[in-house]
Amino acid sequence: MNTSGASAGLGLVSAATWGGSDFVGGVGARRAPALLVVASGHIVSFLVLLAYCLGVRLALPDTHSLLFALIAGFEGSLALAVFYRALAMGAMGLTAALTGLLTALIPVVFSLFQDGLPSLLTGLGLAAGLGAIWLITHTPAKDGPTTPPAALLLGALAGTGFGIQLVLFKIAGGGGPLWVMTSARAAGCVALILVILVSPPKGPWRGFWQTGILAGMLDTAGNLFYLRAAALGRLDVAAVVCSLYPAGTILLAALVLHERPTRRQVAGMALALGAVMLLSV
Repeated sequence: MNTSGASAGLGLVSAATWGGSDFVGGVGARRAPALLVVASGHIVSFLVLLAYCLGVRLALPDTHSLLFALIAGFEGSLALAVFYRALAMGAMGLTAALTGLLTALIPVVFSLFQDGLPSLLTGLGLAAGLGAIWLITHTPAKDGPTTPPAALLLGALAGTGFGIQLVLFKIAGGGGPLWVMTSARAAGCVALILVILVSPPKGPWRGFWQTGILAGMLDTAGNLFYLRAAALGRLDVAAVVCSLYPAGTILLAALVLHERPTRRQVAGMALALGAVMLLSV
């Protein structure tokens, strides 16, 4: 398989594991505050990564890679806290769609400057992928609550933060994915603990460790697959394919919880398949 195909394939695996992480985390957030679920996953996955890196005496990467990994972990976790705040302010559909689109769009713009213009097929695949992300994540509100401008602003900030994190991971990835991920997790734990101390989550502080640990492990695996995908090919290809992860969450919800996807989401997933095929060429 060529590098584009390998990058798209690994990106698809990353999207699947990220989708599984969001599904497990979403189930856990029904019983306990979402930030506690995420923080527990970050802490345990950090400890596992650190123990492995020290246990096998993995060589430390250069300072440049560690610095970018730390920044990525810290700002990405802050973006996550902002995203949860945005979702809590009103109708989630438009906010989630805007966040998902910007998460993929920021790396696409960066890649245009770093890697130059993509080929025609890659460009069509990127456009199809961005369209698929919008269709999958955006659920139009009919008679439900409207989305306040503040929620959209916070959603845009979160999406920008997620997109920057993907760019920073790409820059740091050359230093070795395991230490990069360990450093990012360490900084992410600090950021989430600070958020929890400043604004303690409401709700019962129990019953979040099990789902938090599983969600954190899946998220860590997804990040490692993304790092590999971004290292093999263009950043925009890896980022757009990985950003299709909501499709995995929706499919798991349909299989496990029997929540039927909407026609719009099914159309988005079909478009996503076409995008992956174009990006694999």
